[in-house]
Amino acid sequence: MNITDECWLSLHPCYVMHDVQFRIDGPVVACMQDVFVEDWKFTTGESLNDERWFPKLEVRGTMLARGVSSGPDEDHEKLRLVLLGALSSARTRVVIVTPYFLPDPDLVSALNIAALRGVQVDILLPREGDLRLVHWAAAAQLAQVLEYGCRAWHIPGPVMHTKLMLVDGIWTLLGSANWDARSLRLNFEFNIECYDRTLAGALECRLETLIAQAERMTLTKLQRRPFLIKLRDGMARLLMPYL
Repeated sequence: MNITDECWLSLHPCYVMHDVQFRIDGPVVACMQDVFVEDWKFTTGESLNDERWFPKLEVRGTMLARGVSSGPDEDHEKLRLVLLGALSSARTRVVIVTPYFLPDPDLVSALNIAALRGVQVDILLPREGDLRLVHWAAAAQLAQVLEYGCRAWHIPGPVMHTKLMLVDGIWTLLGSANWDARSLRLNFEFNIECYDRTLAGALECRLETLIAQAERMTLTKLQRRPFLIKLRDGMARLLMPYL
């Protein structure tokens, strides 16, 4: 769960956040426990070694799942390699949901190569972002994937803070990471990859509903933006390594 003041409508936030949350049971929880224990020790200096912190994890269902931790430590580049591997393996469709879309050149190339192979690549972004500089920079970045056949959609309503990736209706990546330099290189993130057609199918149906309400962004629309807007977005993109 990722809950902030922006999720509470009664507080009348400037930007209302919408997210998709998951409950996770079974052995994959051990991956989350390991990350939590390591982070807890780093933050507090306390080692959680007692058995009460590690209840027995029973098998739940038949879904295959694996935790993917990443950060500027021994896990550096791990998540990025997972994304590149998933894009290179895609055969029919890739759906990406992220509030912050600032992929590096390698990921841009992987997205474009997938589209050129005939894979339908859909990128779902919020119409309005809560971080203005990031939102402007993403607008300047978008043309790089649109010109090779990827499709981008602006979702109306509350800021969609969900981070999801679906591949070929069977592989799902969910968690905390965004498609930007901070998540892929600087931040400590945790994601879970799942192999299950039922989960991927349910999420894809949900995302199709959002796409039906969304505005498709095209190169023509981007090029028709006023000059000052394009200049602003281009200048924001120069800050991409820090956003």
